[in-house]
Amino acid sequence: MIADSADVDAAAHIGFGSKVWHLAQIREGARLGENCVIGRGAYIGPGVVLGENCKVQNYALVYEPAVLEAGVFIGPAVVLTNDVFPRAVTPEGSLKTEEDWNKVGVTIRQGAAIGARAVCIAPVTIGAWAMVAAGAVVSKDVPDYALMAGVPARRIGWVGKAGRPLKQEGRQWICPETGEAYLEGGGVLRPS
Repeated sequence: MIADSADVDAAAHIGFGSKVWHLAQIREGARLGENCVIGRGAYIGPGVVLGENCKVQNYALVYEPAVLEAGVFIGPAVVLTNDVFPRAVTPEGSLKTEEDWNKVGVTIRQGAAIGARAVCIAPVTIGAWAMVAAGAVVSKDVPDYALMAGVPARRIGWVGKAGRPLKQEGRQWICPETGEAYLEGGGVLRPS
């Protein structure tokens, strides 16, 4: 389903069952997996790749060359940047062109969630099943299952696949919703 007011380039690939809502823009070469949802006014840049079952909420900006694995959630007004040293002009004062630009991307691993109005500053990788709080600014890689908050974002806990903060019980971290257990070691969390 593609809304009449959406701007989807003919060279974009939209997976079966995906929905693109009003005023969204999907640029050339973008690839959306099956069953993705792109919200009102969202922007998906050229060559961006989304795995299956991703949700990009209203007015989020996903700039190339971002890669989102399966099941990623992007909250409203999130920004995934792509320029380490942004400038409109060259040192000589002329307008920069595509040739003057070294694009770097944000990679978001399976099942991770980025809260409303968060900013991920490329190049950065968000680990699988991690959760970034609303309004956070991520400037460093995020480990799997990490719960990140603040400006700059820092790890304030761990979350499980259900997105709930994990509770520590002895050496294990337990999901209060699913009962899944995890072990922490060396700043990394792994299912036990």
